[in-house]
Amino acid sequence: MNKRPAILILFLLWSLRTVLGGLPVPSYQIALLKYNGGGDWYANPTSLPNLVRFTNKMSGTNINEEIATVEAGSSEILNYPFVHMTGHGNVIFSDQEVENLRTYLMAGGFLHIDDNYGLDEFIRPQIKRLFPEVEWVELPFDHPIYHQKFNFPAGLPKIHEHDGKAPRGFGIIYDGRLVIFYSYECDLGDGWEDPAVHGDPETTRLKALQMGSNILSYIFSTGLTNGH
Repeated sequence: MNKRPAILILFLLWSLRTVLGGLPVPSYQIALLKYNGGGDWYANPTSLPNLVRFTNKMSGTNINEEIATVEAGSSEILNYPFVHMTGHGNVIFSDQEVENLRTYLMAGGFLHIDDNYGLDEFIRPQIKRLFPEVEWVELPFDHPIYHQKFNFPAGLPKIHEHDGKAPRGFGIIYDGRLVIFYSYECDLGDGWEDPAVHGDPETTRLKALQMGSNILSYIFSTGLTNGH
């Protein structure tokens, strides 16, 4: 069965609203990815609701503030045009989950992976299983994902210090389309959390929320066709 239209229709409806203007804003729901292996996929519980509220307010979107949880092997993942993944530890995808995630991404879905410090060594081998024929590319600073409503001329902002490394944004581009965006050494999700969780300065939280909003805006406005 061809599952591609399930997600394409969501993007086409969004694009139609953007082009024509004045139409009711479609409502979509995003999801958090639940995975096996022992890693804390549930980290940063307040992050996505805060990001959605910020994006709806600042960009006029109508994303459901209730965040779904979807398992890597579930067919329900096709209901969500945007899936977020985070954590600090081990990640293991079964063969069935690899096939399901690949189908989802090839069908028009999008995965944002946010390294919450410690995820890198575990996630890269699993993504290689998803797309063995594709290599990670570091997105240039002029990529549209950094230049939606908010402008980030130097790429990802640094939200939390860990190893003192610069934040970097990597992508998997399949068939000319960015299907996975990986924010590394950045900790965007920590910056989306409630202020009391990490005690970040408001300026730091704002940068994180603005960059997160850019990611959502990019997916809903240009992510369907833009593979830069």
